Amino acid sequence: MTKFTLTCQASLVLIFASFVPYSQAKLVFKTEILPIIEAKCVKCHKADHEENGKIVKPKGGLRLDAAWAMLKGGETKEHPALVPKSFAKSYMAEVVSLPKDDDMFMPPKGDPLTAEEIIKLKTWITEGADFGGWEGNLVGKPAGETVTAKAPLKDREHDLLYKKLSAGLAPATSEALKSARMLGAQISVLMVASPLLRVDFLTGVSKCDDNSIAGLSVIKDNIAHLDLARTSITDAACKTIAQIPRLTRLDLRKVKITDIGLESLSSAKQLVFINLYGTEVTDAGLIALAKIKTLQNIYLTDCKVTEAGVAKLKAALPKAEVVWK
Repeated sequence: MTKFTLTCQASLVLIFASFVPYSQAKLVFKTEILPIIEAKCVKCHKADHEENGKIVKPKGGLRLDAAWAMLKGGETKEHPALVPKSFAKSYMAEVVSLPKDDDMFMPPKGDPLTAEEIIKLKTWITEGADFGGWEGNLVGKPAGETVTAKAPLKDREHDLLYKKLSAGLAPATSEALKSARMLGAQISVLMVASPLLRVDFLTGVSKCDDNSIAGLSVIKDNIAHLDLARTSITDAACKTIAQIPRLTRLDLRKVKITDIGLESLSSAKQLVFINLYGTEVTDAGLIALAKIKTLQNIYLTDCKVTEAGVAKLKAALPKAEVVWK
């Protein structure tokens, strides 16, 4: 299966899953959902066990081999694994729907979930995540832990941001989407029923240049995530990117941008995440980044920055996580 097919598959799932019922009757977890989880997820997300003489722990502290464990979630509490009745807030559903090249795509190895399997998972969650009496592995279960579906959690910070950015925004027109795709862009909705979009050029990185980015102007109001990793863009494209009003996440790994490009980006109003791995950015560029007060995650690994420059950036943005080594 090609990357293009996988990405298109995920996009179609996110577009149609919100209104295509999988079946009239409620899904039965043990026969329809559990086999998917066991085949695609449990290998990396089960109780501590021994392999080749070593104790292996579940990745991310997340176990999917028991009902109570799914509801409890993993180490990252701001991304709950399972929120009954909320597909959009259930991280286990989000990560299997991403493009395969995304860093957070699951499973990272082996066969991905099919479009039908993702729709099944979505349907089961939105129906209330009923385990139908299945409990799974009880090893490690805290005393009194329940397998009853918990009430949906309050909106996470980024959910509130996307809700704010979506207010009054119309979805991109089919003509605009077609025009952007002709440039080689792969486009998917950010969340179910959201007008916000995720855009990347993963199937044709070498063909994506400054002109390609200029062509995205037809959908610029709707773009929230933009992945330009390994493309052929230059500093000139950053002027266009800075004009995307709802851009929250920008991936510029291994692109030929410099401090000049970052100076253009310093006017971004909503940018939360930026990945500059393997770029020519120096301490001078970090001064421009420090102007973007909304930044929360900054990746500078394999850049030409210094410890002193990073220290100044951290001082300017004390709430941001800066990764550079």
